[in-house]
This record gives sequence, C-alpha cells and structure tokens, in this order.
Amino acid sequence: MGWGSILSTLLGALIGVFSTLAADWSRAIRDRRANDQDVRRQTYADYLAALAQTRNLLRLAARSRSTPLEERARNAMEAFREGSAYELRYQIALVAPTAVVDASTAAFRALRDLRDLVEEGATHTEQDYLVLRDHWESCFAELRAAMKSDLTGVRP
Repeated sequence: MGWGSILSTLLGALIGVFSTLAADWSRAIRDRRANDQDVRRQTYADYLAALAQTRNLLRLAARSRSTPLEERARNAMEAFREGSAYELRYQIALVAPTAVVDASTAAFRALRDLRDLVEEGATHTEQDYLVLRDHWESCFAELRAAMKSDLTGVRP
C-alpha cells in the first residue's frame, strides 16, 4: 500500500469528520435560535396578557362610580399586584432587544400613570382619564408592533 492511498483515505476521513461537525454546529445554532425565539414569544405573550389584565382591572375600577374613592384606589393598586406586570417586565428586559424593552417601559409607565389617575379618583368619563387611556392604547400598540417585528424580523 502506497502513501498516496493512505493520505487519500486519511483526507477522506478528515473531510467526513469536519463535514459532520459543521452540520452539527449549524444545527445546534439553528436549534438555539429557535429556542430563544420560543422563549421570547412566550415571554412576550405572558407580558401582553399581564398588561391587558391589569388594564381591564383598572377599567373596572374607573367605571365604579358608586364605589367609594378609597375602595377604587385600593382596586387600582390591586390591579398591578394581580396582573404580574412588574415581574414580567423584568423578564422582558432579560430576553428582548432594546427596541422591545423601550416600548415595554413606555407601555408600563403609561399604564402606571393611568393607575395613579384612578387612585386619585378619576372615572372613565373624565377628560384626563380619556387622554391617558388613549396614550396607553398607543403605547400598547407600539409594544405589540415591536414584539412582532422582533419575532418575525420584519421591520414596520
């Protein structure tokens, strides 16, 4: 057996090993990206649901004109505790890109401002409430768009 056949066999084996390693490396990267996207998608969905639940509870507190002011204020504060938006906001900060984190912060602050207004006694028909509600809805729409853009890769 000559050196040529040994070298060609060795070269073929090396090519096979490196091809397999490259394919496995590529698959691992693809799987990790898919897993990261699944984690972001679930975190985004949970956060949007928490914000929506909090908003709904605030809406109920603002619509309760017959409820005493102290109880409405307590209900508004409870809306934030029950909604879990605080906790999920920090998860967003860990997994999301800057654009989503910024939109998340803006939406959260708009919702918090709405809560503060309800705590002060505002009801759902007052002008200040309507302005902040519209601001919240705008921020929430921007947050959803930023999340969708991150998940799909399509920029608005």
